[in-house]
Amino acid sequence: MIFEDLNLNNPLLKALADLEYVEPTPIQAEAFSIIMSGRDVIGVAQTGTGKTFAYLLPLLRQMKYSEQRAPRVLIVVPTRELVKQLMDDINSLTTYMNIRALGVYGGTNINTQKDLVYEGVDILVSTPGRLLDLALSKVLRLNKIKKFVIDEFDEMLKLGFRPQLLRVMDLLPERKQSLLFSATFSPEVTDMMQTHFIAPHHIEIAPHGTPLEQIVQSGYHVPNFYTKVNLLIKLLTEDEAEMTKVLVFVNIKRHADLLHEALTEHFGEGFGVMHSNKSQNFRFRAIEKFDDGTYRVLIATDIIARGLDLQEITHVIN
Repeated sequence: MIFEDLNLNNPLLKALADLEYVEPTPIQAEAFSIIMSGRDVIGVAQTGTGKTFAYLLPLLRQMKYSEQRAPRVLIVVPTRELVKQLMDDINSLTTYMNIRALGVYGGTNINTQKDLVYEGVDILVSTPGRLLDLALSKVLRLNKIKKFVIDEFDEMLKLGFRPQLLRVMDLLPERKQSLLFSATFSPEVTDMMQTHFIAPHHIEIAPHGTPLEQIVQSGYHVPNFYTKVNLLIKLLTEDEAEMTKVLVFVNIKRHADLLHEALTEHFGEGFGVMHSNKSQNFRFRAIEKFDDGTYRVLIATDIIARGLDLQEITHVIN
């Protein structure tokens, strides 16, 4: 199957061609007609399987030009980084469409965001906290929402956003299409299906815990942090030709900074670090430099593990 086999319009097909995308992933192929039918959907698929486009393509296919101020599509994600990534995806797919999309999150000027919301928006992408702030300020009206998407639901729960999500859902109209996407199928997903969705269609592409194809996993028994630092330096030195884009996860912010200092001292430039103590702009720049190859290695706490789609990573080290 190729994208032209789906019921896509020319603006979307041209945008996909610009992105050099030819074949839909399994979840994109399976979800398209179901979402187009208007049914509620629960989609379970691992990060990297294309689930963002799985819901964006049918939603955008159904959108028509409107001057309505209140948003028609609401997408809720757990982190600021995901808001930015999702906005990049929407902008790339709507190159040949007249669609107003806005991404909002905390840590930035809410008055500026209020002004942008007031000007009118078709698709609103938001973190739960900032969404509630805007809704309770009366600037943002959610009574016109036709399509509601919860993305990375499992990460939303890990971050404690369940109460905010439930408050948001109370503000939405009863008649709407609801879509939920998650990397895992947990009891919380089942509970959400039973209480807030109407006869949802369940799509599960990969069983929970199944490694993606072509990933080789190996382990080292290392006694302490500083031995781990020395082992990482050894691996990066000996496998320089293969380890060209390496994502390193550490458990706490202090270890991230210590590891960054050690690698920079040994190798020089080409190493980035990000965690929640870094400013939002610093975190965005770190991701961009890692994605474009400026950084060979990015050291991070699990803040970056929440659904970000980073291309052509050669190694992930925990």
